[in-house]
Amino acid sequence: MAFSSTAAAASTAFVSGHRRRGGACHLLSSSFLIAFPRAAAERRCGAAAAAPRRVGAVTVRAQAAAAGAGKKSVLIVNTNGGGHAVIGFYLAKDLLAAGHAVTVLTVGDEGSDKMKKPPFSRFSELTSAGATTVWGDPADVGAAVGGGASFDVVLDNNGKDLDAVKPVVDWAKAAGVAQFLFVSSAGIYTPSDEPPHVEGDAVKESAGHVGVEKYIAEQFGSWASFRPQYMIGSGNNKDCEEWFFDRIVRGRPVPIPGSGMQVTNISHVRDLASMLALAVESPGAAAGRIFNCVSDRAVTFNGLVKMCAAAAGAQPEILHYDPAAVGVDAKKAFPFRNMHFYAEPRAAKEVLGWRSSTNLPEDLKERFAEYASSGRGQKEMSFDLDDKIIAAA
Repeated sequence: MAFSSTAAAASTAFVSGHRRRGGACHLLSSSFLIAFPRAAAERRCGAAAAAPRRVGAVTVRAQAAAAGAGKKSVLIVNTNGGGHAVIGFYLAKDLLAAGHAVTVLTVGDEGSDKMKKPPFSRFSELTSAGATTVWGDPADVGAAVGGGASFDVVLDNNGKDLDAVKPVVDWAKAAGVAQFLFVSSAGIYTPSDEPPHVEGDAVKESAGHVGVEKYIAEQFGSWASFRPQYMIGSGNNKDCEEWFFDRIVRGRPVPIPGSGMQVTNISHVRDLASMLALAVESPGAAAGRIFNCVSDRAVTFNGLVKMCAAAAGAQPEILHYDPAAVGVDAKKAFPFRNMHFYAEPRAAKEVLGWRSSTNLPEDLKERFAEYASSGRGQKEMSFDLDDKIIAAA
């Protein structure tokens, strides 16, 4: 595809992996230009560049079906812990609803205590919809899924480094799998003075996810990597909004490091799953791409406290503090990075026609209803670090 003059100028002007600003024109990195030539060519430079064409996710799905994309057999290699497990759960539900065949391979043992927690405790929702669920070691994925199994698509939603993911990639390659997808992390971006992170920005070369992305690109022509941030949604077993609810329902101050104006990205997991499903259904469009798997709105820490309190029908009390002055480690005292940390889903919007449906004020109402019904708000809890902060602030 030929580059526009704007894109060509940008590619010769900048070092790979970084964005800079010059005058009124926001130019792009050469790595972004290589991966997203159309997006680069159409990016605004004053009023000169044409706005990119926007199509809805439903339209993209319809076009894929019309093009004979057909139904796929998809293997999801799902982690057995942390926040990412719920991504595989929601993706499986989306793919099943669209008529695809889905197998979910969860790391570990079906009888373990971890499987008593959501989303694993809700796997009957998948099997009742026609999914196959198995447990085992991704290092021997062939044995776990059975020797006669074949798949069109494999998604690794488990490994964080090449040691963990390489056996899955190598097995998929040998088995003739057509498309390989990987759930990476937006945490691999190098901290920037020019947020938000967009696809093509510099990454930490030492990060394990980076090595995985490079290896997959070497092995598969049809591949894509998805970089999520923080997420919420029914079935998530990693505290996010619950940390705030725990304090709000007990009438306690919510201690926020710094000014509380730091911004981050919190997405409903249905958004992340819908983006992955579009990649399955539009493999040509997704091939060779990096996608920030996030919603399209940022939120401040102060704003998140206010939204959580509104969902709980309470008035929040926010306590700002300096971690160094108080003598606490913000990583242990607060559930988010104490900095501006957010990405934008520009590539997914442009390449896949994806649209975000996250609405934090409404989504937090859903989460608080589940929180309240769980009885967690009545349980005895220790707030030792909070008390130390409150005493020193």
